[in-house]
Amino acid sequence: MYTDFQSHLRTTLADIRDAGLYKTERVIITPQSSAIQVEGGKDVINFCANNYLGLADNPELIWAAKDRMDARGYGMASVRFICGTQDTHKQLERVISDFFGTEDTILYAACFDANGGLFEPLLTEQDAIISDALNHASIIDGVRLCKAVRYRYANGDMADLEKQLQAAQAQRFRIIATDGVFSMDGNVCPLDKIYELANRYNAVVMVDESHSAGVVGQTGHGVTELYDLRGKIEIITGTLGKAFGGSVGGFTTGKKEIIDLLRQRSRPYLFSNSIPPMIAAAGIKTFEILTRSNILQDRLHENTAYFVEKMKAAGFDIKPTQSAICAVMLYDAVLSQRFAAALQEEGIYVTGFYYPVVPKGQARIRVQVSAAHTREQLDRGIAAFIKVGKQLSVLK
Repeated sequence: MYTDFQSHLRTTLADIRDAGLYKTERVIITPQSSAIQVEGGKDVINFCANNYLGLADNPELIWAAKDRMDARGYGMASVRFICGTQDTHKQLERVISDFFGTEDTILYAACFDANGGLFEPLLTEQDAIISDALNHASIIDGVRLCKAVRYRYANGDMADLEKQLQAAQAQRFRIIATDGVFSMDGNVCPLDKIYELANRYNAVVMVDESHSAGVVGQTGHGVTELYDLRGKIEIITGTLGKAFGGSVGGFTTGKKEIIDLLRQRSRPYLFSNSIPPMIAAAGIKTFEILTRSNILQDRLHENTAYFVEKMKAAGFDIKPTQSAICAVMLYDAVLSQRFAAALQEEGIYVTGFYYPVVPKGQARIRVQVSAAHTREQLDRGIAAFIKVGKQLSVLK
């Protein structure tokens, strides 16, 4: 049997390569930081990590993880409701709730699991989900696992959202699902307007804060802070794998009854091991760092504004952004890979994004700025972009 299937797989892989869409993995041999070393010994400046606050190699987080591993062991070897819950897990859940101003929190192995296990326990075929067209794949997959009626509105289009909400009045309950920051473009959802429409049409709001928490808002508390809606949104999902230390672990935080029902019925929570104690301890330390000082968030905002301004001035086509994501539009998949490869030769580490990660004809280099970047590193990155842009005729 496998002979025929193998032939089919090889043909499919060849088609992916021929279309210029084949993805390869580049190996890093140092800790994740603003400056890294890749296999072969080349030193590069990293502009494609979700390490927004530069905490991935923070000594305080490393110490907290080591200390808790000594005190509580390496792994849990169990799901939460059997024997996989330690005091560290409960403490982290309380800390996350305090950060977002919510009533309760549930931890997952990843935010992909949080989103994947969110909708099915809460909704039936009598209900509706109204989802932004550019939502993350994890939200899309979570919606697919649910029997609720599905509606979709154009990215950030409030007239279209209202139209879909009107149609969804035929259903019993409605959840509006949106990313806080859309990861490929860097734009922030208009949560204030979404909240107004939700109140008008009796809907619950769900926001994925993975790329916005720690980044957006004056003190980095996310889109609910940006729009003065802290504590008012019913469901927030997020991750410890980006601004909050760059490790693993996801969460859903929000109304107590919602979290309680997820503990009873959310399949990724019920059937996956709980996160290791050392990860939970480092997460707790992350939130402690962010609440005692705003220096990292301020530095990130300054770095992002500087980088975007200089790139636009150089003539690059940049998507409008309100986050630490700067989408440098190239539109051609092969060009995006050539551009990224040429930048690596210049000591700049980025990745070309193309279909199916972004729509066809929308290929780009996604630059992610970090609080850890120095002004010198930003200038080197900008200079390299300009040099390669001219070499590849992206710039005149």
